[in-house]
Amino acid sequence: MKSNPGVWVLLGLIAMLWATSAAQAQEPPAAERIPPLADSLQIDPPLVFCGERVPLLTPGVRERLEKELLLAVWNRPQVILWLKRSRRYLTPIAGILSKNDVPDDLKYIAVVESALRPDVISVKGAVGIWQLIRSTGRKYGLRIDEVIDQRRSLDAATGAAVLYLQKLHAEFGSWTLAAAAYNMGEKGLHNAIASQDTVDFYHLYLPRETQRFIFKILAAKLILAHPRKYGFNLPEKAFYAPIAAGHVNIVCPRSLHLNVLARAAKTYFKHFRDLNPQIRQPYLPHGRYRILVPVSALPGFVQRFRKAASRAPASAPQHVYTVKKGDSLSVIARNLNVSLAALLRWNRLDTRRVIRPGQHLFFYEQREPVR
Repeated sequence: MKSNPGVWVLLGLIAMLWATSAAQAQEPPAAERIPPLADSLQIDPPLVFCGERVPLLTPGVRERLEKELLLAVWNRPQVILWLKRSRRYLTPIAGILSKNDVPDDLKYIAVVESALRPDVISVKGAVGIWQLIRSTGRKYGLRIDEVIDQRRSLDAATGAAVLYLQKLHAEFGSWTLAAAAYNMGEKGLHNAIASQDTVDFYHLYLPRETQRFIFKILAAKLILAHPRKYGFNLPEKAFYAPIAAGHVNIVCPRSLHLNVLARAAKTYFKHFRDLNPQIRQPYLPHGRYRILVPVSALPGFVQRFRKAASRAPASAPQHVYTVKKGDSLSVIARNLNVSLAALLRWNRLDTRRVIRPGQHLFFYEQREPVR
């Protein structure tokens, strides 16, 4: 039997139509497709940061912005985490910025600084969502010591960052320059402006990190303000829930383990620590504190805490030693009759860390012999 070419052509056409139909059936809806990477470069002018126009036609500006935009869009897991964390952190940050009458765009500094992680620590010792160094945090009212580090507190750290940025804006007359100074320090920026005879950020030759910093902020703004344009289509249920907690002022009558507070807050030790990352130890010495408590436990919390505190042991097993001039960690450990390893562990220290007179070290009674 002879084959009929027309039949084979017809069968081929049917196979092609079937394959096309199957491929279309498997193709995600248009809203879920990842747009071509080159489409990310279609930036609709005008582009502004804190109301200040970004000069896209200035040589080099668009090129630097496109680089940071491409790198950010390509790092899809990181952007997804930005989005998922946004309801928990960016929304309350925006509220604090609004109350202080500063531009909403400043919230994107926190995205670039920490990827919205309150517990992150840089190699230079900057801590928290706003990556504040110790001296800056203290200058703008934060408590930073062996017990409390408010750089880890969202509300407190954001308040300090706002004060710092307001001061920088008053000093430089531009929010763009204020953000640059936030990254590199005001002294360095003043020197660059004086030596280069311009106050236009986009014409200043600055350290590479600072040059990229502003464009990273702009890229974060473009993506987070219009995530669907860049192919990020998270359903509502994908966002991390906001922190459902309220502030309470308490007085610890004596050193108390955080289990006492966690029980009064009707939650677990871990949840209480997660709500209060500013607390650096598993206990609080005598003193006044402002803490976060789950909203569901707010009614009656103070009464429950006072009752639990009154029942706590009269002498807690944890003690405080104040460092004196000439002290060393090994000498302190020997005098307290505790092991050096335990002293380092209790205070999150290592032998390279310098201790200062007046610093508080925490220790427990040693139950096993010191070798």
